[in-house]
Amino acid sequence: MIRSPGPAGWAGPWAREAATLVATTGARARVRPFHVLVVVLVGLLLVTGALVVARAMQPRRTTPVYDPPVLAGQQLWGYCSGGFYARHGDEIVLTSTGHCTSEGTVAYDPDGTSVRGVFGPAARDASCPYPGHTCAASDINYLVVAKDRIPWGHLNVVDLGTAGYRIIAEGTKPLACADIAIGDLAEIDGRNTYRSGPVVEKGENLHPEDGSYFPCMIAANIHVETGDSGGAVLVRGIPAGVTSRSFDGTLGFTPLAEGLAELGLELCTTPDCGLARPEAGSTGINP
Repeated sequence: MIRSPGPAGWAGPWAREAATLVATTGARARVRPFHVLVVVLVGLLLVTGALVVARAMQPRRTTPVYDPPVLAGQQLWGYCSGGFYARHGDEIVLTSTGHCTSEGTVAYDPDGTSVRGVFGPAARDASCPYPGHTCAASDINYLVVAKDRIPWGHLNVVDLGTAGYRIIAEGTKPLACADIAIGDLAEIDGRNTYRSGPVVEKGENLHPEDGSYFPCMIAANIHVETGDSGGAVLVRGIPAGVTSRSFDGTLGFTPLAEGLAELGLELCTTPDCGLARPEAGSTGINP
């Protein structure tokens, strides 16, 4: 958050020092404006230098961005982040979460014109034993990716931004709740910001103030904010979950394997996900 002006902000010390100089009387009063100018200029130089150093210390992306881009692990649309590429029959889809959008919503590129795809249904149990709640195996839905936005040759890739691309090895099985243990390292890149931290807790998600019941919710010591929802979660480097909740600002995610199964999806673990690649030039294919 940007600091407010005044004693608590960067402007506070300069303002107080300038006031002291203005209050000075006697011979030194004639050079007051010069002193005030020096104080302000020195302060500006210090802050500018600090900002330059901070920017220089921030991690930078070192991998290329494909065309079309890999959106698994990246910001997808609105407040939704992209999870993992999967197959739904002969369609290529990208997982996300049902709580940040609804079925039938059209996702656009940042230009507001090009269509990335249309969101499908969220996972949902046929019935729920908890009054006032919906029940689901995982907090997951999917985007049916537009034909010209499918990154053929990279469908088994997750883009973790400054942490690089992660290739999902052929035959990799997504993790289920039982496969994830306390202390395992989790990684996310929602909002295009890479973070990692250990798994710290597991249990069901059943709270009066939360209308969704999930039999397994996993918490990890990773800071999250609005816009992380639906993003890919890797655990021990393996596709593991869907960013779902914030518990006092830390990550809560639901397991991937159960969510894929409930939606009838198959995780992509090969470059073209077992499908025949369309002819080059007809769908914006990246060779």
